[in-house]
Amino acid sequence: MPKAERPSIDAIEVRDLRREEIPQAVGVLARGMRDNPLHFAAYGVDPEQRVRSHALLVRGLFTTSPHQRPIVAVHEGRVVGVTGVAAPGSCQPSGLGKLRQLPALLTLGPRTAVRVAKWVSGWAALDPKETTHAHLGPLGVDAHLQGMGIGSLIMREYCRRLDTDGHHGYLETDKRENVAFYQRFGFTLIAESPIIGVPNWFMLRPPTS
Repeated sequence: MPKAERPSIDAIEVRDLRREEIPQAVGVLARGMRDNPLHFAAYGVDPEQRVRSHALLVRGLFTTSPHQRPIVAVHEGRVVGVTGVAAPGSCQPSGLGKLRQLPALLTLGPRTAVRVAKWVSGWAALDPKETTHAHLGPLGVDAHLQGMGIGSLIMREYCRRLDTDGHHGYLETDKRENVAFYQRFGFTLIAESPIIGVPNWFMLRPPTS
């Protein structure tokens, strides 16, 4: 979509992801997050390979996890932004959950699968297990629509749900500039740690009245 045809932010609907929209949502996340530092480290330098690899991983997440409650931004029937949301108490998969995700992981190839496994286990080790939370991520906006405020629309809806339900929110990011973005929505930095050699920041948000 050329810049001149970008949708008005007022014309974008934010709601739950519908099952038939999963392929669109997967594509948005794969393209929108293609150049994230972790994706370089895990998937390699080839941009097309990074898109394909992350699409496989996200498709596995959305199709095998019964506790995922993704939120999407939609314009004229097309998904333009999306985030995964793991319900409180479910962000770390059970043994059965890991087994369900294994085929997607193995499809990446042995070397990439090992790097992704280290990435996921590094995040899991820093998950604040003492605080029940709804886990945000992955969050992405289609590459040609970034900078319009679509991500902010999704974040406002996510935070509205947190406050309505009285839940903490939690997330990880591998982009330093995202820390300030999430702070605008009430998240505070609780940890910083390298994951497969890439700096990562970990943030928590209490519910507000």
